[in-house]
Parts: sequence; structure tokens; C-alpha cells
Amino acid sequence: MSSKSIKVAVLGTMILFASCKEESKTNDKLMSDNALIQEWTGPYEGVPAFDKMNVEDVKAAMEEGMALNLAEIETIANNTEAPTFENTIVAMESAGKALNRVFTYYGIMSANTSSPEFRAVQTELAPKLSEFRSKISQNEKLFQRIKVVYDASQKTPLEPQAQRVVDLTYKSFEMNGANLDAEKKKRYAAINKELSTLYTKFSNNVLHDEENYVTYLTKDQLGGLSDGFIKSAAKIATDKGEAGKYAITNTRSSMDPFLTYSTNRELRKQVWENYYSRGDNGDEYDNNILIAEILKLRKERVGLMDYDNYAEWRLQDRMAKTPDNAMELMLKVWPAATARVKEEVADMQTVANELGDNITIEPRDYRYYAEKVRKKKYDLDSDEVKQYLQLDKLTDAMFFTAGELFNYKFTPVEERSVPVFHADVKVWEVTDKDSGKHIGLWYLDPYAREGKRSGAWATTYRSSDSFEGEKNVLASNNSNFVKPAPGEAVLVSWDDATTFFHEFGHALHFFSADVKYPTLNGGVRDYTEFQSQLLERWLSTDKVINQFLVHYKTGEPIPASLVEKIKKASTFNQGFGTTEYLASALIDMKLHLADPTNIDIDKFERETLDELGMPKELPMRHRTPHFGHVFSGEGYATAYYGYMWADVLTSDASEAFREAEGGFYDKEVADKLVKYLFAPRNAMDPAEAYRKFRGRDAKIEALMRDRGFPVPQD
Repeated sequence: MSSKSIKVAVLGTMILFASCKEESKTNDKLMSDNALIQEWTGPYEGVPAFDKMNVEDVKAAMEEGMALNLAEIETIANNTEAPTFENTIVAMESAGKALNRVFTYYGIMSANTSSPEFRAVQTELAPKLSEFRSKISQNEKLFQRIKVVYDASQKTPLEPQAQRVVDLTYKSFEMNGANLDAEKKKRYAAINKELSTLYTKFSNNVLHDEENYVTYLTKDQLGGLSDGFIKSAAKIATDKGEAGKYAITNTRSSMDPFLTYSTNRELRKQVWENYYSRGDNGDEYDNNILIAEILKLRKERVGLMDYDNYAEWRLQDRMAKTPDNAMELMLKVWPAATARVKEEVADMQTVANELGDNITIEPRDYRYYAEKVRKKKYDLDSDEVKQYLQLDKLTDAMFFTAGELFNYKFTPVEERSVPVFHADVKVWEVTDKDSGKHIGLWYLDPYAREGKRSGAWATTYRSSDSFEGEKNVLASNNSNFVKPAPGEAVLVSWDDATTFFHEFGHALHFFSADVKYPTLNGGVRDYTEFQSQLLERWLSTDKVINQFLVHYKTGEPIPASLVEKIKKASTFNQGFGTTEYLASALIDMKLHLADPTNIDIDKFERETLDELGMPKELPMRHRTPHFGHVFSGEGYATAYYGYMWADVLTSDASEAFREAEGGFYDKEVADKLVKYLFAPRNAMDPAEAYRKFRGRDAKIEALMRDRGFPVPQD
């Protein structure tokens, strides 16, 4: 999952972390000495002053940044000269730099270092930020200038990147209600303000349940768990004031290995219920009523623009274009996925019976018995594989891959030469291997901790563009690996190693961007996951396996026999992985296609899953009450299907490498990969970019082959 940069002035539905350039002299004079709004100084073209970041400065900095940005927008809107690309669109691209700097710190405090104090400020700022965005999207003079430039460009097209930014800017304003009458605009803004508060509350409720539902174990409850996991759990418990116990935190990185290996079925049930009940505990932090209200407000808002439902509005500028197209893809894969689940469950039940366990497989058991089936069918022990998956070696493997495909070199920067927001964060300089040209900095925040949201993501603190001169990229990857006890290696599962490569793919997408204007750094949601999903494939290439998968104690390379087992088991448990994901994606879409009047979220989820034929032995990957992708903002709302859409592209593109003479390291295909799939970002229509790479559109057959599912016959 990636947090993408978007220009404040151009207005996405959600403002994230954007880039900065040197401030205009006017704003230099107006800016206060608030640390969060100041220009970035120091090495590498200036870096965020994370060492000066504090919650007390957030509100004032945000309000000041918004005021400065609105002043810039007013200057553009009230320009007495005839609207041109330069004095309107380029001026907008240049606006908002001070506010973008504030958002960098705001994003870190929200995602990486949250605290009750920050959450209070966040709650207070949410409606103010919504009002700020509405003042831009509903600025009639501004929109009329944009429209003049847009209309002129339809008759006399500009150069491709300029035309693309005009088209995207106009479409963004149009989709955000710029053509509404005054009364509807007022209601549109009011809805956005309400939603901003609900999104913040939703996120904070989930974070509350992640922090407060911790399972503490005693020494006699550790059956099946690895030594490294036990040592880590002991340290976490000690840090939480429970010395002598072992803490299982309410995050995926802690839950997943516990459910896979713990021999204590009742404790597996407790940990499972804690995790899948986040936001659904019937208390003041319960999200069900919030979700119902969000759905009603979203439908009302798009209804102001005469759309039948939110999904129809959202997907018009995505690759899928319509909800029907997205649903068609998911429902093509769903039957094969659920059929595979039945086979997996039958295999697990057989193993449970052979062991004399006298149980019927339930969701708390899936991971545990799946692991036993893996050992039985493939003689493959996930814990054995983990001995060869060290976090530092995987990091080296990613750097190797980036060097082979992108010609990048990663060099650690001297400690304390670049400010970081936590002692765990490390920084590398990225350069071109041959010329030594500086590309940017890569920040890595690898470990879970209190106040950090769960999952893994990538973001930028500064994105690449060249309309005011070339600048470097400051990109960040963020994970939630369980921090080891001192002196212990960080060993991760194959799935977690795959996710690590995935998020690094987003970072490479940032570093390789070749776009002129900031808006073009944005992305089409069902396309921008493709590049990172594709990078996952290099983890299982021979060059990576043979060089970087070494035993954490002996340093011995992973045995060829174990590699063969991993490859043979590559489609193992695909029923589980595909079904848990698709269930979430289908619920996301169906919720937004349904009538939200008097909707009972819990009942809707249950009944819809029943109608789909959801296997009772496993849950959705993200149950609705904690589905942050969809309800903590709008980035993935009706767009969670995008991972599957992107995976069709991924599977098809992978076959291009497999068919090439040099395989996954074929120079010619790699050059096309960078040129057409990574460098353009949103400067080119995604479908056109893919056709330039592949010579045709992607085919679903490659996805079905990848997952070991039957290939549909026409």
C-alpha cells in the first residue's frame, strides 16, 4: 500500500505528503518561525527537520500553511490577464509548498508516531482542512480560468505532459463539484467537512483497539512458538510494564505468526478475535455507525452531481472505468478461489483428524493447519524458510534488484547527518551506479511500535518534477516487523519478505519518476499497485535466492532442495490468500452500490458474504469495521479491487520477462520496464503505457496460471 504525493492546490479527495521547492520571496516574508513550515535546509538539497518536530507546533503551522496557500490561489484566480497555461496551471503547480512541508510532518505524526495529544489536534484540524479544500475546489473564478485553458487545449493541444496536467486538473475540479450551483456547492462542502471528521475518528478508533487489546502469555503458554518470537514478545511485554510475561500485540505482524504456530487453540481464538474485532467491540470505539454515516454522506455527495452511486463517480477516471468492469474481473476469479479453499480445508481437516485433534477447522485454525499441510505436502517448514530471510539481507537484495533494473546504488548516510523521527529509522543515499548522479534519499522505518499504524506503506517527503528545475526525491518505506531482542536477527516470513519488496517497488516508482509537473506524480489507483506488485517477483529469482538468502547463524546459502520446495509450493494456500482479499474488495464495492438508508453494517457484511458463498473457515482480510483503506479516507474506497486489477497486469508483465532471453534480468525488457511502466507515473494514460511495454493489453489468463487456478476457456 502506498501513500502518494498530490498537489494541495490541485485538490485530490485526500491531501497527503507532497514536495517542496524554494519559497517565493513574498511568502518568505510572511512565514513565521514555526519549525514545521520553514524551508528545509542541510544536505541533499534540504531535508525535513524531523529533530524539531513536535505536536505543539502542528495546529499553528497547518493554519498558517493553509492561509498562505489560499492567498496564492486568490492571486491566481484574480489575475487580470487572460488565462493561460503558464499563469493559471503552472502557477497552481507552483503553489502550496509551505503547506506541503507541514503535511510531511503531519503525515509522520499520524502514521508513524501518533499520540493521544496528536489525535486531539488531528480531530480539531480535520474539518478545517476540509473547509480549506472546499475553498479551492469551489473557487468559481479559479475554475473558470482552468476551464478557459482546458477548452483552448481541446482545440489546440499542448505538448503531452502539459496537456495531461491540464486534463487532470480540469477533471479533478469537475469531479469535486466545480460545476454545481451555489446551493449544491454549499452542501457539497458541508458533506466533505462531516466526512473528514468521521474519517479521523474511524482511524483513531482502530488505533485504539490495536493499542489496547494485548494478549499476555505466561511461560507455559508458549507451545509451538519460535525462540526469536518468544524473545521479542518478552521484550514487548517488559516495555509495556509486564516483565516476566510475553505480549502478543493486536497487529498483523504479531497475530499472523502466533496463529500459524501456537499449539494453544483457545489462545489462538482469543488473538484471532482481538484482531478481527478491531472497531467492532460495541463500545465507544465501535465503527459500525460511523461507516453507515460515511456511506450515506458519500452517496448524497455524488448525487449532487447526478451520479447513481459513489462507485460510478469514483471509477470514471480509473482503468476499470465502471463498477461493472471491476465486478466482472473479481467474479471471474472468485469461483476458482473459493473452490481452492474447499480443497485446502479438506486437506487441513485430514491432517487434524490424523493428529487426533478432534476439531472442525475454524478461522482461528486456518493458518495453523495450513502450515501442517505445507509440511506434509511439500515437506516445507515456514519456520525453516525464515532462518534464511533476514531483514538486513533482504534489504541488500532489494538494493541489488534496484541496481540491476534501475542502475541505482544505495549507500548508508552517516548517522545523525540527516534528522530522523525515531531512532529505528535509517537513511540511504540513492545514486546512479555509473555516473554517480544523486537521485535522492531512502528512509526505512521497519519496526512496529505503539502509535504506529499497522501494515506497510510507502510515501514521499519530496517527489520528482522538473518544471522549476530538477530536484531529488525523498522516499520512505514503513513496515511493522516485530523488533527483535538485542543481538537477535530479524527473521521474517516469505509473505512478509514479499510485502517488503512490494513497498520497495513503490519507492523505486518514486525515484524513477520522469515528470515535469507535480500533479503527474499522482497515480491511477488500480494501476499504481501494479509496479510494486511486479517488483515482488524478483524475490524468487535465482540471483536473489543464491546471493542473499543465507542462514542467519551459519551464513550458509539456502539449500537448493529447500528452494525447490519453495518453488513447488508457490501456489500453495492461494485459495486462502485470494479469497480473503477478494472478500474485502467485493464488500467494498457492494457497500457503495447498495442503498445506505438504514443500513446495518454488520448484517450487510454477513448477508453479502453468505450470498457470495464465502467459506466459513476464513475471514475477510479486512473486516468492514477496521477497513482503513476504505473508511479512514477515500484513497481506496470502491478501489480495493485495484490490487486484483493490477495483479492481472503483474502476471502478464512477468510472462514478458519469462519469455525473454535474459529472464527477469533481461536488459531490453528491463529498459522498457523503466521507460514505460515506472518513469511516466501519471504523465501517460496507463493503458497506453502498458501497451507500449507489452505490445498489447494484459490478459487474465496469466493471473489464473500464476495462482494455479483453472484458466477460463472462451
